[in-house]
Amino acid sequence: MGNSGGLVKLSVWIQICVFGIILIGAPGVHAWSKEGHIMTCRIAQSLLEDDAAEAVRSLLPDYVNGDLSALCTWPDQIRHWYKYRWTSSLHFIDTPDNACTFDYSRDCHDPHGKKDMCVAGAIQNFTSQLMHYKEGSSDRQYNMTEALLFLSHFMGDIHQPLHVGFTSDEGGNTIQLRWYKHKSNLHHVWDREIILTAATELYDNDVELFQEDIEKNFTSGIWSDDMSSWGECDDLFSCPKKYAAESISLACKWGYKGVTPGETLAEKYFDSRLPIVAKRIAQGGVRLSMILNRVFGNHNQALSAPT
Repeated sequence: MGNSGGLVKLSVWIQICVFGIILIGAPGVHAWSKEGHIMTCRIAQSLLEDDAAEAVRSLLPDYVNGDLSALCTWPDQIRHWYKYRWTSSLHFIDTPDNACTFDYSRDCHDPHGKKDMCVAGAIQNFTSQLMHYKEGSSDRQYNMTEALLFLSHFMGDIHQPLHVGFTSDEGGNTIQLRWYKHKSNLHHVWDREIILTAATELYDNDVELFQEDIEKNFTSGIWSDDMSSWGECDDLFSCPKKYAAESISLACKWGYKGVTPGETLAEKYFDSRLPIVAKRIAQGGVRLSMILNRVFGNHNQALSAPT
């Protein structure tokens, strides 16, 4: 892979104004890296039909100039604020160790046992809220902008395999190891290390080039025959369960497999796992566009009432 050292230290993303508030990045946040979420949202927005594209633009604050990706990390920025602390458990799912399956009734709850408080439940809920968009602003009981930002972010999270991980290790967060020459943990490797190593070593720190390669793979490359199946979804309310099941399966086969706490992960792990990470970013983007096109277009469907 070439020189493995010298990962760039990206600037902390700060001063993101949302609804007149300055947001400062909270410590200890675990999710797709900023770059992963940005690529997911950019892919999704590029695939929107006219009605959905206009709805998204109308819900975004003016200062982002219609760019959804500019606010795709907002839910990570505010999850530790008192007002939004209730959203903390919505970023992930803990499953029984080594079961390698997802069962909504068994696994979708917060640490206190409150049902539906997981990333799959959050996607269902915020999709349901966005179904009220066409009612007109005076009739809406939900914050449509927040619902859009939460949905867009959580569609990224649910496609990160270690966001649907084992309970005892908190999705790999407590599995300490080294990534090349620096300390990390298994969850962080999948959230950030693989993406940043790819950007540094393969794309000269240009994430847009990385995204272009991902898009080429599903438009005319190795995933092109699979792309149409990614967006298949008979019931928008049930499909997040499928996405979560995919992630825990990948976590078992590619995330946890062969990893020993304290070891050093390097080229072999990076080379074999990068295609998984890239494909999940692509699937998250394609599927987010599918949901937004269905919700904001002329072919939406009835869903269960928002929770």
